[in-house]
Amino acid sequence: MIDFPLLSLMTFLPLAGALLLLAVRGNEEAVARNARYTALYASLLTLALAVFMLVKFDSSSADFQFVENSAWLRPLGINYHLGVDGISLFFVLLSAFLTPVCILSAWTAIGTRVREFMAAFLILETFMIGTFCALDSVLFYVFFEGVLLPMFLIIGIWGGKRRVYSAYKFFLYTLAGSVLMLLALLFLYAQTGTTDIPTLMAHPVAENIQIWLWLAFFASFAVKMPMWPVHTWLPDAHVEAPTAGSVILAGVLLKMGGYGFLRFSLPMFPDASLYFQPLMYGLSIIAIIYTSLVALVQTDMKKLIAYSSVAHMGFVTLGIFTITTQGIEGSIFQMLSHGLISGALFLCVGVVYDRLHTREIARYGGIVENMPRYATLFMIFMLGSVGLPGTSGFVGEFLTLLGAFQVNTGIAALAATGVVLGAAYMLLLYRRVIFGPRENADALAMPDLNGRELFLLVLLAAPVLYLGVFPSSVMSRISPAAERLLNHVREHGAPAPASERAAP
Repeated sequence: MIDFPLLSLMTFLPLAGALLLLAVRGNEEAVARNARYTALYASLLTLALAVFMLVKFDSSSADFQFVENSAWLRPLGINYHLGVDGISLFFVLLSAFLTPVCILSAWTAIGTRVREFMAAFLILETFMIGTFCALDSVLFYVFFEGVLLPMFLIIGIWGGKRRVYSAYKFFLYTLAGSVLMLLALLFLYAQTGTTDIPTLMAHPVAENIQIWLWLAFFASFAVKMPMWPVHTWLPDAHVEAPTAGSVILAGVLLKMGGYGFLRFSLPMFPDASLYFQPLMYGLSIIAIIYTSLVALVQTDMKKLIAYSSVAHMGFVTLGIFTITTQGIEGSIFQMLSHGLISGALFLCVGVVYDRLHTREIARYGGIVENMPRYATLFMIFMLGSVGLPGTSGFVGEFLTLLGAFQVNTGIAALAATGVVLGAAYMLLLYRRVIFGPRENADALAMPDLNGRELFLLVLLAAPVLYLGVFPSSVMSRISPAAERLLNHVREHGAPAPASERAAP
């Protein structure tokens, strides 16, 4: 084992970079240049630590690793407790990987208040990594809510025309849900005398209390996912956010809700999770079908991809609450895959938006002639979103549907319609933009990808294809922790599906 605080270094290194940025003085051009490089180096160093963590992670163990535990609020018995297991490992890696991608994507796109923008992104990275590493519920809540502040500024200052409205809507929606979670955490502390997550996971409270606590946590995680019908903040936030903001919002922030269900709702409230299983199935199916139909009629590229994100998160919640091995592992893999694919799709939109300054699908068409490299990479991400075999999108969807089939064939059949609808709206988008009528001379004059854009999209395409062919590189590390979670939930009342029960 390593003998230095790896997780603390990884969590607070971006924050140190942000403080260094804000202390820099000089003329505007020099400050902007130094801010870009400082933010990039800080995020790359954090990524190097995350890769080191991945290499040193023991894939055969289901326990928390790299654990740090020391007194924080001593009179209350609240500790500074960090650790990662197979469930949180890849979310930390995803956060560390996408942050430098976002910083590079905003290299020339952000021209005003560059220092503040880069500082906001580094602070956001600290909160994201902290959320996935926290093993104390109070510490988790601080990081979980802290994400709102830099994201609010990124949308509200550097966003589009309706940025202030969208930023306030994003902030109020997510904060309102989280207030109930805070009350539930306070109640749990009063009941058990501890805020330690592993302790709370090991000793669930009484079933009648679980129902109310589950609903309080659900209010926060459902908005963060977002689930239908509390998803309406997401399209507005995506449309108005700068490209880098959309990438990190879709890539990491939406995964915090799913991670919360896996870390809190299932292990701490297993009886309530079983009780609310039908509700989660219903909301997931509505999200998959309804938002896919809404995506079909969108004229704005960003809105279409935003609604597709809600549909894909429907597969995640469906997989989690099947309470099967395939469902839980598939939902984790789906979140990781969606983080890469949706982030890349928003980058693809940003590329053409920087050239034509419009997101209207009708303004494009036939750009395969003048942007062949862009058309090729866009196709890879589009097919990944559809779930084509050979891409990471297929593995996650296949496993979640397999888990659903084990529980209820009808629910799985309804969810499978989302795959067909997903193919419809993504292929329609691709056909109109890449092969549509060549009517707009401005679109036909757009140059192909420059070196920086090509590098970023290839960087994202590589793991999408690699994980589609070799998913075991991720699954081998997820499986022990997912299996432990599943066994824990079943010990407290959730029966195994018929296909997983041993023969007499």
